[in-house]
Amino acid sequence: MPTRSSAVELLAALARALGRRRWYLFGAQAVNVYGRPRMTADVDVTVEIERARLPAFVAQLEREGFQLRVANAREFVKATSVLPFVHSSTGMPLDLVVAGSALERMFLDRAQPIDIGGVVVPVISPGDLVVAKILAGRPKDLDDAAGVLRERGRSIDVKAVRALLCEIEEALAQSDLIPALERAVTAAGDKRQRAPSPPKRTAKLARKGQRTRKR
Repeated sequence: MPTRSSAVELLAALARALGRRRWYLFGAQAVNVYGRPRMTADVDVTVEIERARLPAFVAQLEREGFQLRVANAREFVKATSVLPFVHSSTGMPLDLVVAGSALERMFLDRAQPIDIGGVVVPVISPGDLVVAKILAGRPKDLDDAAGVLRERGRSIDVKAVRALLCEIEEALAQSDLIPALERAVTAAGDKRQRAPSPPKRTAKLARKGQRTRKR
């Protein structure tokens, strides 16, 4: 399995390729950044890029040592919003999400620059990472959410996380996100963060249909 140094090498090449574009690291690597050890063999990032510029964008990444893992990037992005690459020198996979939803753009606005092995990387904020993990919803994602809350709970505005998840529940006509958050808060063991009563719903997000991520 690739080591952490492989991830740092990949991120250094990616930062060069992306230049001034807005992006953020999320997924298991972000969980590791925030102090919750997580074994992972890939890197997940979200990038703001106009789809009309995808061919030039892919070419730039290829010049920095990334190889596309699909034959038709435009059609694959249209179907999945993801560009799957592999970093040639490390063999480490990179899943690059093309930002499209209001939620992803909000995460872009709130990403935090963090030094990872000498490379400054924009990382999804701890609270937004909890939101993303609750949305992903797999058992290991919910464990990650609890772990991030346990490690970074004092710096996370859990009330704001609840309010955002309420908006998403309303936009998606779901009712399972807040209960999942409360289970994660309970698992994290911080009684101060538990909701005394169901939070009030606020206005819907500007765009419905936020994508549930498998990370």
